[in-house]
Amino acid sequence: MEGIYLILVMIVTGGAIAFIGDKLGTKIGKKRLSIFGLRPRHTSMVVTVITGCLITGLSIGFMALISQNVRTALFGMDELRQTMDATLAELDEATENLFKAQTEFERANENLRMSKEEILALKDEQEELRNESDRLKEGNERLENTNAELAAQNENLSSTNATLEDDNKKLGEFNVTLTADNARLTTDNDKLSSDNDKLTADNSELEERNSRLREGLIAIREGDITLRAGEVLASGVIRGGRPAEEISADINALAEQATQNLIQRFGGDEDTAVWIYQPELQRVIEELESSGRDMVLRISAAGNLVRGEPVRSRLELYPNELIFKKGEQILSKAYELNEENQPENALQDFLTEINRLAAEKGILTDPLTGSVGRMEGTQLYEVLDSLLGVKGKVQMTATAREETYSQGPLRLNIKVEKKP
Repeated sequence: MEGIYLILVMIVTGGAIAFIGDKLGTKIGKKRLSIFGLRPRHTSMVVTVITGCLITGLSIGFMALISQNVRTALFGMDELRQTMDATLAELDEATENLFKAQTEFERANENLRMSKEEILALKDEQEELRNESDRLKEGNERLENTNAELAAQNENLSSTNATLEDDNKKLGEFNVTLTADNARLTTDNDKLSSDNDKLTADNSELEERNSRLREGLIAIREGDITLRAGEVLASGVIRGGRPAEEISADINALAEQATQNLIQRFGGDEDTAVWIYQPELQRVIEELESSGRDMVLRISAAGNLVRGEPVRSRLELYPNELIFKKGEQILSKAYELNEENQPENALQDFLTEINRLAAEKGILTDPLTGSVGRMEGTQLYEVLDSLLGVKGKVQMTATAREETYSQGPLRLNIKVEKKP
């Protein structure tokens, strides 16, 4: 707004001075005045030039008088330029500082963000530590309660210990008395041992006489023998590596089974029982107790027995192992059937060979018959029926019908194939 006022003032001032100069020049021209001895025309020109200079000088002076900006523009331009240069330098420095400050601000923001994340993590850790502290406090309370209980128990134990010490003293005195009694009992025991050795010798002699009498009875009653020596009365698998009580219970159960078999076989009374020699029983129990696997226990007749005699038995122990898997081939053999080699003979030879192989593999044989297998009558007839009427070469293959262990028996599947 100030510039407009200056322009208006300059216009008005210039116009006024020009008007005055024009009037003065015209008046001088009309009167043909002369200044400094100049011609009137030259005098008019001088007046005009002086008027123009006055216009310019007065205009500048008036503007400088009324405007600080004009005075600054006329007389302080160099100082203003230096001031502007200094200001620009300060502006550049301020800009650079601003950039650095923005960089520091961004770095500070990043640090602040990381600090916030760390604060959150620390808060979580603080919460976990607070929870852990609560749990530890609870555990400490429980431990204090337990400690109190243990202290009470310790007092009780101390009291009990004092009582036990008194009892121990009494027992020590009683032990002295027992030692003296034990010495007397040892002396008596030595005497009894001597008597026992004498009784054992007498018992052996009586057993020998009894054996001779039994042999005489068997010879007299040869046609009335009910059991032959080695005949199996009962057989079962007993798991080893167990306490002696459990093993003894299993053996007694097997002996009971042998008794029931005899009752069913010979129609005995309920008082019939299988007698087992106790030292032999103890030996078998100890062997099973120390063994870590299953064992086959056979209870067999200790000798030929006549009806009415006590059933004396012996115990036989064998490892129970898997001999044949289900479906495993045992024997495959070819036969030439003709007039000389009849189907019955071929089948008998085939079964005999199987029996031999199975016995060699480890299946326990029947002590009386030596057989290891068992075939149903219908199966035997089916095999014979497939062989009857066949002339020429045939292939017989025997496989195990089921898993077969040492105890047996071996059950067979027999396949007959006609060969060209």
